[in-house]
Amino acid sequence: MTINIEEDVAVPFSFDYIKTARDVVQSSLAQVQFPLEAEVYLLLTDDAGIHKLNQEYRQVDSPTDVLSFPMLSFLEAGDFTGFQAGAGNVDPETGEAVLGDIILNVDRVKQQALCYGHSEQREFAFLIVHSMLHLFGYDHMEAGEAAVMEQKQRDILEGMGILR
Repeated sequence: MTINIEEDVAVPFSFDYIKTARDVVQSSLAQVQFPLEAEVYLLLTDDAGIHKLNQEYRQVDSPTDVLSFPMLSFLEAGDFTGFQAGAGNVDPETGEAVLGDIILNVDRVKQQALCYGHSEQREFAFLIVHSMLHLFGYDHMEAGEAAVMEQKQRDILEGMGILR
C-alpha cells in the first residue's frame, strides 16, 4: 500500500497525522477486502484551497470538509469480484491499483472536531474513512446507501479503536 501525502498548508495537528492516515487507509483496505495492493493520494489543504477545488470540479461555490476523486469504478460498491488490474488503473512503477485522490480540509477537521465534541484525530480519521469508501464505490445519496456506508465507517473506526 502506498499513500502519497502532500501538504499545501501548515498542518496544525498535535497527533501523528501521517501515521494516522496510513493506518486508516490500511484498515479501510482490509475491512473491504480490496484484492490488490493500492495507492491513494492525500492532499491536506485549507478552506481556501478546498473551496477552489470544490468550485472547479463540482461547481459548488463553498468550502467543504473533504473531496474524493475515485479513479476506479466497480459494478457495485465494495464488490471487487472479477476486478483485475489493467491498463490505466495501475501505477506502472509500483504495480498498485490507483484508487484515487482525497482532498482533506484541515480547517474543517479542527472545526468539526470541536463542534462534534471529539478529538481532531477522530475527525481526521473519519473523513479519510469516508473518502476511502467513496473510492471503493460507496455513496450516501439515498437512505439505504447511506446506512450501509455509515455502518462501514463505524466498523472501520471501531476496529481501529478510534471512537467518538
